[in-house]
Amino acid sequence: MALHVLNQASDPAASADLAVVLMQEGLAHILLVGRSLTITRAKIETPIPRKHGPAIAGYQTALNKFFEHLLQAFLKHVDFNVVRCAVIASPGFTKDQFHRHLLLEAERRQLRPIIENKSRIVLVHTSSGYKHSLKEVLDAPNVMNMIKDTKAAQEVRVLKDFFDMLSNDPDRACYGPKHVEVAHERMAVQTLLITDELFRNADIPMRKKYVNLVNSVKGSGGTVHIFSSMHASGEQLAQLTGVAAILRFPLPELEDIEM
Repeated sequence: MALHVLNQASDPAASADLAVVLMQEGLAHILLVGRSLTITRAKIETPIPRKHGPAIAGYQTALNKFFEHLLQAFLKHVDFNVVRCAVIASPGFTKDQFHRHLLLEAERRQLRPIIENKSRIVLVHTSSGYKHSLKEVLDAPNVMNMIKDTKAAQEVRVLKDFFDMLSNDPDRACYGPKHVEVAHERMAVQTLLITDELFRNADIPMRKKYVNLVNSVKGSGGTVHIFSSMHASGEQLAQLTGVAAILRFPLPELEDIEM
């Protein structure tokens, strides 16, 4: 199991699938989303004065300075030879303003990487410029279409399928070690969702139990998705005990079993 994860993580072709600029006025994060983890490459903070009254000129100057710092960080950290697309995300119109600034400056300074890849720059609305808004980016259909065959996208999609099943047909979804084990004993597990954190458990017998569960589900024709704890989707799954399953057929009796 550890060797499999290492092989995936060290594959040069899978170093990063997506670059994300999460921003709001005066604050931006540049994140790279790869197969095994999400890395913060840059954080830009610039004080922005209020937009009205005599401070309006100072507001525009500060905003331009913020955009320039962000442009330099974008050029440094976003490599279109590696990423599928770059997402600029924010509440309100900040993303649109920065996108316009980016394209105008690219034409003015002849910044070839941006000019040649402008069709791969996607705008997404988020509730904030903080890192927790990455989940909103990964849920956006236009982003999912561009990275649909990557591991991070598969994790997001299968987690959504699980939550949909939990809402619409709850007898065909379960979570927690006990419920998942019982479902597997009854040959009911179609898709197993499990976080890689469980394989790093200090309790060796517990670790072996989860490795055996993964191998057994695969052996019985089920699909296994191992979620990275360094992705937003892995953090979500960890909140549900770190192990969950979509079932082949309903098992309403699971409700009577203590978790």
